[in-house]
Parts: sequence; structure tokens; C-alpha cells
Amino acid sequence: MNALAKELNEIIAGVNPAVYEMLSDLGKNIYMPKGIITQSAEAKEKAHKFNATIGIAMEKGEPMYLQCIYDHLKGLPAKDVFTYAPSSGKPELRTRWRKKIYDENPSLAGKNIGSPVVTNALTHGLNVVADMFLDKGDYVVLPSMFWGNYRLTFSVINGAEIATYETFTEKGGFNVQALLSKVEECGKIKGKAVVILNFPNNPSGYTPVPAEAKAIADGLTAIAEKGIKLVVVTDDAYFTLFYEDSITESIYGQLVGRSKNLLPVKLDGATKEEFVWGFRVGFITFGATSSADESKMFAAIEKKVTGLIRGTISNCPHPSQTLVLKSLEHPDFEKQRKQKFEVLKERALKFKEILNRGEFTDQFTYYPFNSGYFMCLKLNTVDAEELRIHLLDKYGIGTISSSKTDLRIAFSCVEVGDSEELFKCIYQACKELAAK
Repeated sequence: MNALAKELNEIIAGVNPAVYEMLSDLGKNIYMPKGIITQSAEAKEKAHKFNATIGIAMEKGEPMYLQCIYDHLKGLPAKDVFTYAPSSGKPELRTRWRKKIYDENPSLAGKNIGSPVVTNALTHGLNVVADMFLDKGDYVVLPSMFWGNYRLTFSVINGAEIATYETFTEKGGFNVQALLSKVEECGKIKGKAVVILNFPNNPSGYTPVPAEAKAIADGLTAIAEKGIKLVVVTDDAYFTLFYEDSITESIYGQLVGRSKNLLPVKLDGATKEEFVWGFRVGFITFGATSSADESKMFAAIEKKVTGLIRGTISNCPHPSQTLVLKSLEHPDFEKQRKQKFEVLKERALKFKEILNRGEFTDQFTYYPFNSGYFMCLKLNTVDAEELRIHLLDKYGIGTISSSKTDLRIAFSCVEVGDSEELFKCIYQACKELAAK
């Protein structure tokens, strides 16, 4: 094992041995090398005469660039666009996002979290989690309604075992007990488990109500206190898009500092929060396992994550990070984001209003939804994939079949005035298939 990796492992184990034991083999062996990056950082600080270290081209003290590209980026300093960002991310952005996490999650008051490391959007953050904490055959606990990309990231690429539980109870609430039972079952087999809490959920569009969120956090803590090591990951891709009776912050805040055997990991993306899907800027933030000072452990884990980034994609795009930072600092940011939020909320509530009339229940009902981008229909008589194809071929309507009975619809893409026609077409298509 490399000496740098060993040093980081000793720091982590010295603060909390349970967290060290949560690491995968790769997680234990990864480190941030003291090579070109470190030497270049030292040169940036001290080389006041000539700096001939990092592999970029300079001209008159500025990064070299093509004017035909820079013409489209006027207003941004060349150094904030064309140079490499650090592998851990733009420092000012990391600091600002950490403040944002505290500002928007009141339950974190008085609790400790690390410094967000910038990822190439949230999907990359999931891959980092898989590399850091999952060996082949380890368990990832997911609801039965889960984003299909999880299977690629955790199972196909990393070889983990996906263990699912029924997402909703028969009464229509989140199935807290099924989650906890599955986590404990998997934890007893392996001694640890990775738990993904994706709220608002993709594909269902559901976020737990306060009582459910508390029960989840308390239940996972109780399991961890039995000696089962849990890495609990909050996939907050659709954060802030809470429209009705749900919690309005990340459940991450209720997990931080609860148990030495429970490591909270928050994954964020500017993607949906700032409506910048193509920017590919995300964050991974580790939470404390106790009320003690765990800053050394945070720093060590963050160095390992930085090593992973350095060894795979080197660093994340600098222009995107600069623009995300600029948006967060803009005086109208919250006002503009609120305007878009209201548009999405209106669309979600319009869907629910139409469905609650009961006009379509002989063909489909719907799963609970109160947030995010999506909702799912539960089909009574036809196959979801057959319906999806029929809707495309005859009606020119695109939907997603997420199981044999479930059809996902993104209300984020449908104007309020088109909602009535959409559901009438889906209903008619169901009747046509059922009559065959």
C-alpha cells in the first residue's frame, strides 16, 4: 500500500475506526499523489519570477485562448474559464456551496460537515460513492421504484448487490418499515450496507412527510447503534422542489452526528437546482458521525475523493464552476429560482387535480407524488412498455415505462395547458390496448 494512502487511513481510523472499515478496497488504497498538482500549487504560491510547472499555455501573464471562443464568454476573467480547476473543485465554490447547505437545511444547525468536493454532476458523485465504499457483493439498499442508472453505477460497473424494498405502503405512505427491515437484513449479512435515500424520488416524485423522515433517521440510527456500519447517501438531485406536505430540506440534516457507525454522505447537483443540466457541476459532502471534532477525518476522506477524481477525470470543468458560483452570488438568484419553482409546482398540482377527478381509474391510478420532476401512473389493464410504444406511434407522446405496471411522466416537461389532453390521450391509448 502506498505510504500516502496508509497515512490517510491512519487519520480516518484514528478519528473513527468504523468509517475506515466502511471503505472499499479501492477506498483504502486511493490517495491524492504529491506530484504535479501539489508541486504546481506550491509554485503558484511562491514562484514570483517564472512558473514553469502546470501544463497550460500562458501569454502575457494570462491563459492563452482563442478569441473565437472567448467572444462567447465575455464578462468572465480568462483565468476563471480556461485554466484547470483544482481536482477537488474551485475553492470559492466549495465554500459557497457549504454555506448554502447550512442555509437551506436548518436541522444542520450546530452540526459538523466537511467541505463539499466538486464532482462532474451528481451521477459522478454516485460513482465516487461506489468506488469509495463498495466491493463486489456488498449491498446497496434501494426502494423498488429507483432510477435505472443506479443499476449501471452500483451493480454493472461496481459489482454490488442491489437489495430493494416496496416503496409505498398499501395506504400510500412511504414504506419506512420495509426500508429499515431491508437495511438490517443486509447489514447482518455483510456487517455494513450502503443506503440510498433519493428524495424527491425519481421516478415517483415523492418526498417523505416530517413524521416519515424522522422515523427513517431514527430507525437507521438504531440499526447503526446495533453495530451495523451504514453509509447513508442522500441523493438530493431534485432538492428544493418540494410542493406540498413533505419535508422541505434534505434528510441528511437528521442523520449527521447520530452514530459512530453511520456515515452521512450528501450528493448535490447544480443541475436541477439552477436549471443548468448541461453544466455538469455536482458536490459530495461528508457529514459527522458524532459531535466530536472530525475535521481531520473529513480532510482525509476528501483527499481520497480528490485522488479518485484526479485518477479518472483529472478535474471538473472550470467554466461551469465559475458560472454556478456567479449565479449563487447574484442578487436575483433566489427570486429567479423561485419563479421557476412556482411554474413546476403549478404543473405538479395540475396533474394531481386532473387525476383526482377519478375519470381514469378504470385504466390507471397514480402513486403518491408531492415534489421533484416526475410522477408515476399505476396501470390496471395494460403493459407499460406496450403503452409507451403505442403512445409514441399513434399519439406522438413520449413517456417512460419503469416497470410492467408503472409509467413515468415528467410534469417538468408539460405545460399546464397541455395536461388535460395528455391524460385523455393516455386513457384512450389504454382502452385501445385493453380492447385488443
